[in-house]
Amino acid sequence: MIEKLVHINRVSKTVKGGKRFGFAALVVVGDGSGRVGFGHGKAREVPEAITKATAAARKKMIRVPLKEGRTLHHDGNGRFGAGKVTVRTAPPGTGIIAGGPMRAVFESLGVADVVTKSVGTSNPYNMIRATFDALQDQTSPKSVAQRRGKKVADLLGRGGASEAEAEAEAAAVVE
Repeated sequence: MIEKLVHINRVSKTVKGGKRFGFAALVVVGDGSGRVGFGHGKAREVPEAITKATAAARKKMIRVPLKEGRTLHHDGNGRFGAGKVTVRTAPPGTGIIAGGPMRAVFESLGVADVVTKSVGTSNPYNMIRATFDALQDQTSPKSVAQRRGKKVADLLGRGGASEAEAEAEAAAVVE
């Protein structure tokens, strides 16, 4: 499991004797081969907050289909609050072109080549939620073919039939 600490926030509560400090941690967890999750934990001490966040991230993991185990199948958009993100597939050798919190998500996910852009907010919580929104829309050709009752080759335009055969079949259907 790959665990990445994205953000720690120190918050204070003013009480009679002074200030009480607490910590909030944002953690991304992934297996490096298509599963990733994020979690948020709060506690009085930093290590405890990180532990809670990691446990929450492991519970909320999602599976994302990867193309050739290195990039996404198709481009996508995600949004959460004011945060908007665009994720795009990339050719081999591109690397992870992503800012801060999004980089942690893609490294944990096991993506090697991706181009991303975040617009609207730099708040790590909203950026990660928007990224997960975009990732949940990802589908593989295999799942689309299964849902539509077709072969993967038909979807990708690599069907075995020549144009003449396809036209003959279409004519037979019309009759």
